[in-house]
Amino acid sequence: MNILVLGGTSFLGRAYVAEALRRGHRVTTFNRGRTGADQDGVEAVRGDRNSAADLERLVDGRRWDAVVDTSAQQPAAVALAARLLRPHADRYSFVSSIHAFTDWPARPVGEDSPTHPCPADTPPDQPSANALKAGCERALLEHFGAEQSLILNCGLLIGPYENIGRLPWWLERMAQGGRVVAPGNPDRTMQLIDARDFAAFGLDLLERGAGGRYVTTAPPGSTTMREWLTACVDATGGRAELVWVGDEALLAAEVMPWVELPLWSPDQPEWQAVWLADTARARAAGLNCRPIAESVRDTWAWIRQRGPRTEPYLQGTVPLGIAPEKERSLLEQAAS
Repeated sequence: MNILVLGGTSFLGRAYVAEALRRGHRVTTFNRGRTGADQDGVEAVRGDRNSAADLERLVDGRRWDAVVDTSAQQPAAVALAARLLRPHADRYSFVSSIHAFTDWPARPVGEDSPTHPCPADTPPDQPSANALKAGCERALLEHFGAEQSLILNCGLLIGPYENIGRLPWWLERMAQGGRVVAPGNPDRTMQLIDARDFAAFGLDLLERGAGGRYVTTAPPGSTTMREWLTACVDATGGRAELVWVGDEALLAAEVMPWVELPLWSPDQPEWQAVWLADTARARAAGLNCRPIAESVRDTWAWIRQRGPRTEPYLQGTVPLGIAPEKERSLLEQAAS
């Protein structure tokens, strides 16, 4: 196949490119060249996906079997790309998010769940919001139609080259050793998918000419908070000791869910189904997810190769991770 990847140099886009090249596909990447290096073997085209002139230069004299879009956050960006790429590509695969569903994370979601009412023609440069992914989906469907569109509603991605930093933050904290606050119920189940498995599944679907929507994440119950954090301890040498602190104590200390202790969600109604997305359709279509310990080990190996990070990981504009003094206070309370 001849594949165009919009982006292609960081995390999920990088995983798509690596897997496509491994399978022998021809790959073109289109990006500004700012977030990472293109991999050997691709045709790299520089440009801004929000620029009609740059996109017109990209498509001039080129045609692809499929487009893979891992980077769009704004409906206007998808609408522009889809409109200009439609005469030059047979199919368009868009990586959406589980955030696009209205009911998530309070109630379980699946392919038929309602999405946020965000229109396809939403003006550009909107503030970050979950609803925007739903608008992106509608913009794609307007230009490529249902049969030529493949929408993958992504769950929580982990793995090497993660650029948000949820798993890297935990690994770097465990590597420091000592007593570490482990949040909430240790047996709370989670759904974490390695970016490499996500990319392999997405390419499987494109190779089969599949369209439609797939909720793409690990199956419910595939791991627990205890298994995940224990894997982090083991991968980093076993110098950390997990100290479990319950939801009530964390909320009383005003610990921000999801951010200060990445991926912790309290057992409250608004978070009740955060890890209960229905993945039956994707699994029936061949989605396979590697063991969580493998993803953790490989991510730690990448971090060690990359070297120390000098800037904080960010959830949007908010730094990830709990302040050391706040963690010490929680540990003292747990010991008393």
